[in-house]
Amino acid sequence: MTRIGVLGAGSWGTTLADLLARKGHDVRLWAYEAEVVRSVNERHENEVFLAGRALDPRLVACADPFEAVDDAPIVLSAAPSHVARGVTAPLHPGIRQDAIIVSATKGIEAPGLLLPHAVLAESLPGRAVVALSGPSFAAEVHEGQPTAVVAAAADPAVAAVVQDAFSTPKFRVYSNDDLVGVELCGALKNVVAIAAGILEGLGLGNNPRAALITRGLAEMTRLGLAMGAQPMTFAGLAGMGDLILTATGGLSRNRALGMALAKGERLEQYTATHRTVAEGVNTARSAVGLAARYGVELPITAQVAAILFEGKAPKQAVADLMERTLKAEQWR
Repeated sequence: MTRIGVLGAGSWGTTLADLLARKGHDVRLWAYEAEVVRSVNERHENEVFLAGRALDPRLVACADPFEAVDDAPIVLSAAPSHVARGVTAPLHPGIRQDAIIVSATKGIEAPGLLLPHAVLAESLPGRAVVALSGPSFAAEVHEGQPTAVVAAAADPAVAAVVQDAFSTPKFRVYSNDDLVGVELCGALKNVVAIAAGILEGLGLGNNPRAALITRGLAEMTRLGLAMGAQPMTFAGLAGMGDLILTATGGLSRNRALGMALAKGERLEQYTATHRTVAEGVNTARSAVGLAARYGVELPITAQVAAILFEGKAPKQAVADLMERTLKAEQWR
């Protein structure tokens, strides 16, 4: 049994905390919301972010993040990308220097355009960082549906520790040494999923969705290679696997946002009525910045950003993508 501190009690953080507790680990889950702490400890349910799903009674929620991470050899950061630094940096003196920090965050921090592992390297210096990513809806993981994800770290031995700690008969963890590629996939697939929702909301069919997913993966790979990622990562669980799930699955928040945008709802209206924000929103803007930094063309991402932040009509965005200058798909 290992003591594990979990920072962030959204649906994914809560699900992973529950999985770890059921495996027998001593898990402390920090929640920002007082009602979540009460709900988990008194009723063994996260009524705010994972309503109707029973949690292991051994899982303990904390209002104090220092209590959650105290003497934990593994700390899981599941905070959204725009608050991950603010959550983790103050805890630097309270986290063991030899602790392994596992990031379940999918996004890109603005304005520095940093991936989660780079943020954690700055906020919790000196600790080993592992990225946990892959096709995994929280609700299905909680139900015990077979799921496969990736633990990426620069040191294979560190990835193996996380692989062993998180793996169960229903939750299979593969290892990988491509931190940049795994985290970039986890971020950019959310933008493509918004675009997929837009297509569905416009009433378009399977042909455009297949084209979008394929060309979206090409964009992800193009930027990844420019940033030093390994090409095969984009064909794996963190890349193609997570992209297919998020772009087609009914539980995808990013896809749901895209559908709402296609039907005329503005981003401000949508966020006003949804407590959890789709990560693809912030990622779209940051990805456009990364594309400019590395001199890479991301046409789908650029159109999604224009719809989100410039009020561009979704139908016009689709038309503009189709009318771009003709190109070769690839050359040998």
